Amino acid sequence: MLDAFLRHPFMSRDGRAASSAEAFVTAMCRVEIGLSRVQEAAGIFPAGTAQTISQHIRAEAFDLDALAADSADGGNVAIPFVKQAKALLPADLRSHFHRGATSQDIVDTALMLVLQPRLTHCLDLLQHSRQDGLALMTTHENTPMIGRTLMQQAMPITFGAKVAQWLWGLAQAEQRLAGVARNGLYVQFGGPVGVHTGLEEHGPALMDALADELGLARPVLPWHTDRQPILAIGDALGVVAVAAEKIALDVALMAQTEIGEVSEPASTGAGGSSSMPHKRNPVGCARIRAAARQIHATVGLLHNAGAQPMERGLGEWHAEWAPLVDAVLLLEGALETLQLLLEGLDVHPEAMHRNLAVTGGAILATPAIAFLARHLDRDRATALVREATANAVETHRDFAEALLDQPEIAAAVDLSALRAAVDPAAHVGASRAQVARLREALKSL
Repeated sequence: MLDAFLRHPFMSRDGRAASSAEAFVTAMCRVEIGLSRVQEAAGIFPAGTAQTISQHIRAEAFDLDALAADSADGGNVAIPFVKQAKALLPADLRSHFHRGATSQDIVDTALMLVLQPRLTHCLDLLQHSRQDGLALMTTHENTPMIGRTLMQQAMPITFGAKVAQWLWGLAQAEQRLAGVARNGLYVQFGGPVGVHTGLEEHGPALMDALADELGLARPVLPWHTDRQPILAIGDALGVVAVAAEKIALDVALMAQTEIGEVSEPASTGAGGSSSMPHKRNPVGCARIRAAARQIHATVGLLHNAGAQPMERGLGEWHAEWAPLVDAVLLLEGALETLQLLLEGLDVHPEAMHRNLAVTGGAILATPAIAFLARHLDRDRATALVREATANAVETHRDFAEALLDQPEIAAAVDLSALRAAVDPAAHVGASRAQVARLREALKSL
């Protein structure tokens, strides 16, 4: 029951429903039936064997409570699963069931089958987020805002350039995840000690055929204690989580009351405090960041369990299962929230404009001095800019107006030229070029 309060809020609801005990039993049935098919095709079993097995081995025929109760004694669910499955079969077919396989073959392959559609959905969500982010970037490619370093105001950028950074981080992470989802979900089939015992020269070919039958990738060798495939999945989940969390962190910081440059849309669940009705909490960002932290912990656990002894893990393999599934469901949930966030993010250009003036023009002191030095002594120009900056902060006035209040400046320069020289939009560097460059780069995805 506590899972509903403490774990599930950060996971994809659809993902959880599709990753149930019933779904895993269905996946194990697919593996065993697929194995019988490829062995029949290789002439190991008589014609019709696989069809008969498929008629008896159905997920609804299994006692899930008994499977759960007996999994601890066997160390994994495949052992009681095979026992129940054989009881469902005619006596003359029982010797053909699970031939040449071991429990790890069934569990690892079933995990790949369960995770495959979830990773596909994650990639779909990333694609939607990219499109929503592109629209946001295009709308604000010329919207100036302050850039911040070490959490302090630095120099102007455009909000479009900030979104471009978000999108490029997501795109790089998406490529990692896509590579794993399309080419790194490997079938597992090696038998008791990973050398296809009892199948001899047929083993590698059957492994390839089973991969093709199930729509999974072909490994070079069985990977019972070579956990590189699992580490690759975990690492890909981790980099996507980092990219999503980066966006959530920036949005939450920009949404602070004192800054107010963006607000979460209502679709993410953004709402008030239980005790402070004036608040508009960035709860979507909080969900993304909470999910990301759990994913990062999972990646560490997978690495910690990665080196496994001899030909079968002693607890390390078993420790991977739940965290791996959790990480996928957490990422799927985070990306569902991220897509809503980018689709409906409320942007407040007027607050961005206001925050550009917080320092009274100090962020533009260098270009202001350079402009005035063409008309006045540089030391005098520097002193006048400092006076104007202090005056602008004290009186909450526009920096250009504070400069022009000084008779020396007003008499020496063209008013419109001075305004243009200290316009933040004129000092956003290559922001616009970076937006165009990112837009072109994303066309290849």
